[in-house]
Amino acid sequence: MKNGIHPQSHDVEARCACGNTFRTRSTKSELHLEICSACHPFFTGRQKLIDTEGRVERFTKKFGAQTVAQRKTVADAAKAAKAKAVRIAKAAAKAAAATA
Repeated sequence: MKNGIHPQSHDVEARCACGNTFRTRSTKSELHLEICSACHPFFTGRQKLIDTEGRVERFTKKFGAQTVAQRKTVADAAKAAKAKAVRIAKAAAKAAAATA
């Protein structure tokens, strides 16, 4: 390694917004984190929404807070409506063919 081109590395204590702290090495003297492995949903299995500038609230207002059951009910209703439209179109085509 060349001397003088690499930044100095320090032992630091990283602090998360959830209150978790841990020791690591960094070129910065302090580390303040918004999310860590103790509070991230991937590692905890819990849903935690971090609302940045009201984006989650706007999404919920626009699309509503839907559950899996609600989405399945809507999908089933759409599927049934499509099937009914196909049956009506076939009946109309059959009636048109019969009169011709």
